[in-house]
Amino acid sequence: MTDIITTTGFRTVTARNPATGEVLRKFECATPGQVYQAVDSARAAQKTWAATDVNARKEILHAFIRELHARKSEVAVLISRETGKPLAEALVTEVVVALDAADFLLRELPRFLRPERVGHANPMMKARRSYLLREAYGVVGVISPWNYPFSIPAVDVLNALMCGNGVVLKPSEFTPLIALKLKELFDAAGLPAGLLRVIIGDGLTGASLTQAPPEHLVDKLIFTGSVSTGKRIARAAAENLLPVVLELGGKDPMIVLEDANLETATSAAVWGAFMNAGQTCLSVERCYVHRSLFDNFVKRCVEKTSQLRVRPKDGGEYDVGPLIHAGQADIVDKQVQEAVAAGAKIECGGRRLDELGMNYYTPTVITGINSSLRLMCEETFGPVLPIIPFDNDDEAISMANDSEFGLAASVWTGDLARGEALARRIQAGAVMVNDVITSFGISEAPHGGVKSSGMGRTHGRAGLGEMVRLKYVDADRMGGVAKAWWFGYGDGYLSQMEGFADFMFSSSIIQRLQGGWRSIGAYFRKGRV
Repeated sequence: MTDIITTTGFRTVTARNPATGEVLRKFECATPGQVYQAVDSARAAQKTWAATDVNARKEILHAFIRELHARKSEVAVLISRETGKPLAEALVTEVVVALDAADFLLRELPRFLRPERVGHANPMMKARRSYLLREAYGVVGVISPWNYPFSIPAVDVLNALMCGNGVVLKPSEFTPLIALKLKELFDAAGLPAGLLRVIIGDGLTGASLTQAPPEHLVDKLIFTGSVSTGKRIARAAAENLLPVVLELGGKDPMIVLEDANLETATSAAVWGAFMNAGQTCLSVERCYVHRSLFDNFVKRCVEKTSQLRVRPKDGGEYDVGPLIHAGQADIVDKQVQEAVAAGAKIECGGRRLDELGMNYYTPTVITGINSSLRLMCEETFGPVLPIIPFDNDDEAISMANDSEFGLAASVWTGDLARGEALARRIQAGAVMVNDVITSFGISEAPHGGVKSSGMGRTHGRAGLGEMVRLKYVDADRMGGVAKAWWFGYGDGYLSQMEGFADFMFSSSIIQRLQGGWRSIGAYFRKGRV
């Protein structure tokens, strides 16, 4: 857990290995003044960077890819040490995701930043040359979480930088070392000095990004974290009209129809619930299974869950690691025990593994859950798979949508058309048919949710769109001609505008022709030319 030390007069945070408790490094929290200085430094560097040719930015992007690829094992090991997740997960869900995001930028960035022509259907506007420009905000603040401490900030930082922004990154107090490693990779790739700044500290440090004086305020903020913190950030940002993107977690449902492949769907449920010890915003936290499959589905999930290897005390190969800290294990255990007290049945697991350490919890399959319990309403963020039966599609959709969250969901079926039809009825930012979680690793796919899961998007072209301001530019080739809609109102003006409206929008062909001639005649009578 985070250490707050007051004897020296400074707040500090400690990076630990949650699997062993080993202290990796201690840091003093950045002061508000240091946060403001980081923003000012990034802003100064950004002015030159924004004018840099896209091809020059791509050269740095190429170098970043080469550097990360060459050091992929080193980075994955550090991720595993600071989060406790299996090395394979660190490589695939963090390093590979970042590499793919960078590769996506290489392909998409020139087209995205190219001026976009705007055509006009209105004949009065045909003489105009109009286009959209996408311009950098300036300095983008990124507050990133501990559950994916490399891939989440890497995507946000890459998008912001390559669109011409400077970045101030505030990582979770639990995973500062990985953020510093990310900056080290950018430095090695030749990113201009000062353009990316990393500030380390606790929640008060992060608050300095949104509560700064106007001259030290970032121009946009990207936050990934809890709903409660996201709401506080939104309130603070509103005071300064600071634009924000908020990804605030989920309670993702998995719907298994009667024609789903039992073996595939149960493997997906187990992986989707227990990958990263359930500490994934896109985790399967509610699994709804058609009653005809329910008993066999639960049986196979229990069998597969029982085969998972929890990280042994002395290390070695494993499938499920520890939770990030004891407080998170407390949340998981309280939700499970509350459900049991209300009549739920633990099919397997359901206890802390104190013999391994205070951060461990057994992968748990649970049935007989009341939908009003916290286990079904609040984000658990731990290795728990609740399974609930349903009788028909409408009931499944109703239960899936009965949540304040709406980040992602999945539907499992042998009929893709049916699955896609149900996907349209689910209230979520992303719905996968016969897959789960993977959408986060698809660089072209926007990531984000509805309802309490937040606002805005990261990843894909939509994520790039969050990093720029749109500017509409309109150049009239007939600049020496007075416009028909300028002053000079009167009967002639009304006749002209009525004729024009008839010409443009009347459903009658005769009226449209008459309106066109009437508008032209009134225009000349008014003496516009």
